[in-house]
Amino acid sequence: MQGTKQGIYWRLFLVSCLFLESSSQDFGGQTQFICTSVPKDMDICAATLQNSVPGEDLKTTVMQLRETVLQQKETIMNQKETIRELTSKLARCESQSGIEPGDARPGGRRKEAGTKNTMGDVSRGPADTLTQLSQTLQSLKQRLENLEQFSRSNNSVQANSLKDLLQSKIDDLEKQVLSRVNSIEEGKPGLRNETEQRGRVESTLTSLHQRITDLEKGQRENRPLDKFQLTFPLRTNYMYAKVKKSLPEMYALTVCMWLKSNASPGVGTPFSYAVPGQANELVLIEWGNNPMEILINDKVAKLPFLINDGKWHHICVTWTTRDGVWEAFQDGVKRGSGENLAPYHPIKPQGLLILGQEQDMLGGGFDATQAFVGDLANFHIWDRKLSVGEIYNLATCSSKAQVGNVFAWMETSLDIYGGASKWTFEACRQLN
Repeated sequence: MQGTKQGIYWRLFLVSCLFLESSSQDFGGQTQFICTSVPKDMDICAATLQNSVPGEDLKTTVMQLRETVLQQKETIMNQKETIRELTSKLARCESQSGIEPGDARPGGRRKEAGTKNTMGDVSRGPADTLTQLSQTLQSLKQRLENLEQFSRSNNSVQANSLKDLLQSKIDDLEKQVLSRVNSIEEGKPGLRNETEQRGRVESTLTSLHQRITDLEKGQRENRPLDKFQLTFPLRTNYMYAKVKKSLPEMYALTVCMWLKSNASPGVGTPFSYAVPGQANELVLIEWGNNPMEILINDKVAKLPFLINDGKWHHICVTWTTRDGVWEAFQDGVKRGSGENLAPYHPIKPQGLLILGQEQDMLGGGFDATQAFVGDLANFHIWDRKLSVGEIYNLATCSSKAQVGNVFAWMETSLDIYGGASKWTFEACRQLN
């Protein structure tokens, strides 16, 4: 037992020597320590003192070791605090770009944290906003050209007067855009007022859209009520169209439409149908860099559509509650299919159908980052699964094409808000 105890003392002394040697490196290598073997029957502390180590030096060394330990402990605490701070920042970043905790399953509808933006994606900078404004101005100019043709053919003095006024306002807007471009290039302090300036431009654009829409109403007598398209030129939380009637309960459906967009990232939400207690009863959305998805009762299926090339595309999605079987068609051709999409869940009635916005609550909660940007036309809904031939007739604008028995595309069936514009649909004319 005595031998074991002395062996332990010996090992402790060796460890203390190694620790002291390591600690000396923290003091610039100026201190030296000498390790001496201790006889078997001698006390380790007495032997240390006998080997010419003064008691005061030993005390100083112990104090230095204690100070070193305290410094290391303080460093560790600081590092822990830094780790906690970085972890918190990482969590905030992930909450802005990751999947919302309430998603139904991986790959489901994603949300962006923070305040809502009314003029573009939160991540977009001034240059992207200017690009959107330029596209909007180009759209307004094209509509004015259509109005000029209408005025020449009808010799309308009132239309000419309004056209000249609108052209003047568009010229003023172009000057504002050019001024912002110069400010960006020269780095002027005026950019600090960008939010206020953006609000003024947005208000002017809304007014222009509304006045042009009023002027275009004079053309309605010269076109059928179903030959129109909706244009959403900007990512906003206030441009949308509301279907005047609700959908019935449905155990199967087909939804078809024409879309044209070159928005990036993602075209947004062409339509959303919400019912009391379920904001995602039926939604079509392409958000961020994710593929287009259809949601039924918050369950998700990814669709194989590629449509954001600035050209008109006809898309259809069919679904039946039995086993949740779905099929996706683009330009009359079947592109994909699947099952287990909200099986045995009928589409509920007494909801609200919105075009151009995603609803976070019944009839509201719009988020600009998920708004549709582009043109939409010939939106139809059936309470049955259409055949391949019927879908092909729709995609080729055949005279045999049917209209939706649940919802048919008519100007009188919609209420338009926020300056989303209506004008003559061109895709079928181009095909024919």
